[in-house]
Amino acid sequence: MDRQLWRQFPQVEPQLVALQDYLLAAVQLDNQPIHSKILALLNAGGKLLRPGYFYLFSAFGNQATPEQLRAGAAALEILHVGTLIHDDVIDESPTRRGVRTIQMKYGQRNAIYAGDFMFTAYFNQVLKSTADRDLIQNHIDAMHRILQGELSQMALNYQENVSIDAYLNEIAGKTAELFALSCYQGAKLAAAPHEVTAVAREIGLAIGSAYQILDDILDYAGDPKKTRKPILEDLRSGVYSLPLILAIPQAPRDFHRLLKKKQDMTTADIAAVQALVAQHAGVSASRQLASRLTNQALTRIAQLPAGQARDDLTKLTEMLLRRDH
Repeated sequence: MDRQLWRQFPQVEPQLVALQDYLLAAVQLDNQPIHSKILALLNAGGKLLRPGYFYLFSAFGNQATPEQLRAGAAALEILHVGTLIHDDVIDESPTRRGVRTIQMKYGQRNAIYAGDFMFTAYFNQVLKSTADRDLIQNHIDAMHRILQGELSQMALNYQENVSIDAYLNEIAGKTAELFALSCYQGAKLAAAPHEVTAVAREIGLAIGSAYQILDDILDYAGDPKKTRKPILEDLRSGVYSLPLILAIPQAPRDFHRLLKKKQDMTTADIAAVQALVAQHAGVSASRQLASRLTNQALTRIAQLPAGQARDDLTKLTEMLLRRDH
């Protein structure tokens, strides 16, 4: 976990520190090579953002036991890591969090099975966190939307006429849904008041959407030394994200000349697309939309009951959505 980040939130940090060890024990697989790769991924410095939001929203209630909350938080991180393993297969990514991916080391088939295994571990933790049928159904519905988002992305690959609405719908499932699930489950599991549970999902969707847009901005304009990710990975795999989507209408012929090559684009072609995106304000326009979503989330958070949980949510959201890595 990112200790530097969570040291600023002493109300949550101890829970996340304990969660780290719990996660390693919660994911047990007989296939030792794959198991060791999953443990390496869990240990490789993820931010634990989704469990963090879960715990912050749970602070508005007091009806869940520490064991229930720990299982609920673990479920969210396990689901997140499972989707990352599958993403690495789709994107043919060589590394994740500085660790060689399962699909690169052991092949796509084994990586898909590893991701599927994580989904079973996820539902195991869900059942440890609650017996409430509505809360379990909420997990099922959220996973359904997440997978729909992933399939929507596949349908949009290499499409030069992707609309902003189609992009926002895709990231709502791919990224924002898991933030929404984290916020809502934390509030609901702890029996937070209605004024919290009624807006928790909306806050999570706004945070998750802004977070993904910022990730997409950093893919075009970030410093790989800070982000710990190679830039323009999405473009290489045919995923046209918001900076490109907003820039294409400003110079469609210039972009088409490069994008029509699809997977045959050279390194020079990719650099040319990056330059065109900057030239035609794709990054700055994307920042404006991310800012609107960030302000939307912060406005809703300001309406929650006053106290340390609300203050921490405001601080974390401002830090997260105005970052440079």
